[in-house]
Amino acid sequence: MYKHLRTNLPKPTMELRGFPVPEDMPSFPSWKVYYKYIQDYAKHFDLARHIKFLHNVILVSREDNVWKVKYQNVLSGEEFEEQFDFVIVGTGHYSKPKYPNMPNEEHFTGTVIHSHDYKEPEIYKDRRVLIVGAGPSGMDITIDVANYAKTLVHSHHSKIKFNTVFPKNYIRKPDVKEFNATGVIFQDGSYEDIDDVIYCTGFQYYYPFLDKSCGLDLSPKSVTPLYKYMVNIRQPTMVVMGLTVRACLVVALDAQSRYATALVKGNFTLPSHDEMMEEWNRRADVIRAKGRPLSDIHFLAEKEDEYYASLTEESGIERVPPVMFKIRSVDTQAKLDDLYTYRDYVYTIIDKDTFVRTLEDKDVNRIR
Repeated sequence: MYKHLRTNLPKPTMELRGFPVPEDMPSFPSWKVYYKYIQDYAKHFDLARHIKFLHNVILVSREDNVWKVKYQNVLSGEEFEEQFDFVIVGTGHYSKPKYPNMPNEEHFTGTVIHSHDYKEPEIYKDRRVLIVGAGPSGMDITIDVANYAKTLVHSHHSKIKFNTVFPKNYIRKPDVKEFNATGVIFQDGSYEDIDDVIYCTGFQYYYPFLDKSCGLDLSPKSVTPLYKYMVNIRQPTMVVMGLTVRACLVVALDAQSRYATALVKGNFTLPSHDEMMEEWNRRADVIRAKGRPLSDIHFLAEKEDEYYASLTEESGIERVPPVMFKIRSVDTQAKLDDLYTYRDYVYTIIDKDTFVRTLEDKDVNRIR
């Protein structure tokens, strides 16, 4: 978590079912405020007693029709093994950084980090900083560092059109061609002296503890095949949570959790293996037909609300209200309009289909 990090989605879309966010929480709270909400959630539902802290899972395998899980005490090194009927993998996919392979980077004498290790912008005061990547973190850290850097050089190939007016020290560049000892040559032949590099180039899907017997095809860019973006089709008593991209992540995680719970309790029956594969293949075929990489298989995007409806239809869980997707759609446009002001809006839900958007009291927001 970096010093000035705030959520990039408004608080109605950050709420976990059954535990309302505090009324006085800012519309886009700081990480400390939201972390306190998660801690309060865990305390309210007495979750800590179900968590085995300081233990690391080292192997999950399928043997004799049961799941065998090996884990290790990280302090003593002692190993254990237990058997389970169901396994829910909830480690996410934002822990192993994805580094680009840049020619001659080894000759560069400045500093190089990934956004995973970015903490505060003040250390870049009066420095010439290169940021590579234009995803959510790339744009957020660019704005953060630009407040302090002498020069902020931003290299990316995103086709997204941002209307933000960046400060005078911001320089837009295409992809990096190669490094030298003191700077970077770009694909257009231009050159910039650089002191520090921050790679905002995303994360890998990384599940080293999952044995081949789990039946999943694992790569740094995808986990397949999954039914409903989460159920391991080849071994459907395993559920992999939180792989969806371009969605209200907290809302999606909450819905997936309730779907998985209903599955474990036997409240519904999954389709056959062939039917689940047919559903997955349809999605994969659409992606291939567009010439897109298989990593897009985890995207919800414009299908987000349709996804929530399908989870409810099959499992009987409470429906995520359509207003959540509507809020995300409006918020996405606000980001395109101005990355400096999109967090100034407050989104208030009226009913399952309707919300209103107003400007937040900035004095209240600064207190948080």
